[in-house]
Amino acid sequence: MALTPSNMLALGTKAPQFELINTVDDTLVSLDNAKGNTATLIMFICNHCPFVKHVNIELSQLAKDYLAKGINCIAISSNDAKNYPEDAPSKMKQNAINNDFIFPYLYDKTQDVAKTYDAACTPDFYIFDADLKLVYRGQLDDSRPGNGIPVTGKNIRDAFDKILNKLAISEVQKPSIGCNIKWK
Repeated sequence: MALTPSNMLALGTKAPQFELINTVDDTLVSLDNAKGNTATLIMFICNHCPFVKHVNIELSQLAKDYLAKGINCIAISSNDAKNYPEDAPSKMKQNAINNDFIFPYLYDKTQDVAKTYDAACTPDFYIFDADLKLVYRGQLDDSRPGNGIPVTGKNIRDAFDKILNKLAISEVQKPSIGCNIKWK
């Protein structure tokens, strides 16, 4: 497992559009029909990465805590499922059910979406405002597998709360760290 940091896409970048299959219900989901009215969190995750497994419960809770506030979450897996069969769409569906994800868990088979977002690792997080401009990219919190720090979602929750209270989000942001995206 190689530790890979986020590439830290430039703040203010407009969210690239996409249309992908939701592995949970086999529907086609686009950014436009899944975005939140207030903000949208786009997460590049997968099933097998220990860094993602470490935060799945918090990702599920985070989505539940902010949905009614107009913040939607969208998860995308771009891993090569041929060489990493645990990340196959059928297993993504089961993972979403097991973790009670209330957000779409999309499969980026071509890996084009990950490339347009300059995603590098799992998990990799991007928060876009109501106008789909990037206001945060980086870590969920300081917890990592084995470091003894509790998973709280502090950094993402802080960004969400600042958006809701119309406060500026600091441009000093720590990159996420995780497994590299498994490119074809």
